[in-house]
Amino acid sequence: MKKAALASAILCALVSAPTLAATVYDADGTTLKVGGRAEARFNVSDNNESTEDSTFKDKSRARVNLKGKTEISDDFYGFGKYEAELSDADSLKNRYFFAGFGISAGEFSYGKQDSAQVQLTDITDVMATFGGDAADVVSGNKDKRDNNFVYAGEFSDLTLQANYIAADEKDADSVGISALYNFGTFALGAGYVTQDAGTDSDDQVNLAAQFKIDAFTLGALYTMASKSNVDYTGYEVSAQYKASKKLALVGVYNFGEFDNTTTEEANNFALEAVYKFNGHLRTYAGYKFEGVTGEEDQLQAGIRYDF
Repeated sequence: MKKAALASAILCALVSAPTLAATVYDADGTTLKVGGRAEARFNVSDNNESTEDSTFKDKSRARVNLKGKTEISDDFYGFGKYEAELSDADSLKNRYFFAGFGISAGEFSYGKQDSAQVQLTDITDVMATFGGDAADVVSGNKDKRDNNFVYAGEFSDLTLQANYIAADEKDADSVGISALYNFGTFALGAGYVTQDAGTDSDDQVNLAAQFKIDAFTLGALYTMASKSNVDYTGYEVSAQYKASKKLALVGVYNFGEFDNTTTEEANNFALEAVYKFNGHLRTYAGYKFEGVTGEEDQLQAGIRYDF
């Protein structure tokens, strides 16, 4: 493929209508896809007064991603992904950039990408407005980790993932593994992550479950961790109801605290409604009832266009 043709295809995809912004190249076993979103949103809370003399805060953002795949042989292929986010005039963030190869046993990749625990935390991190607050205790548990080596394999209904994060600072490397088994109407998962912390180590265990029936989806995540030699317990519970083809109602409760402390890390309940006009355009509004001392309730709403 000529470089000029590729550059022209990417440019057209970024500025054209949604019907043109999917697969921009597909030939000789190689594909390139372009996607992203434009999301105008705002937050209203007394928490915003700490940085501005107003309870209103704009949180608009835009994302663009590129995904490529090339077939080398019947059971060997290469792939790569890049995604950037622009949140204001001065903030351009690289969310993902990684590359790897796949064989019959699974995929192996390196770069900035999710940890092995994200397939479990995503079960309850389901809101458009407010994310999961109780699970990410050890930093190696989170998504979008730098210097991350990842293995992912699917074996019928079982998905296995493992990752190793080579930290920039000394004695902070992280290792994690997770498994998720889909029984049909419900799924069960478990994961473990450990991270060096000087002479000690921080550890976290995640247990997850999901139940789907008709228009209802229920999720639960239980976390046990030890950070800086202090034990932590947290859990997240989510419920989704698809009221119609276009309208979804979502509720999530988060709670987490370290032992022998009087301060809760997370204690909130959030409700939201999401209305999808079609596959490209949606609008949403959510409200978080905050239970942590010193934190205030929040209202967040937005409109999102996917291309």
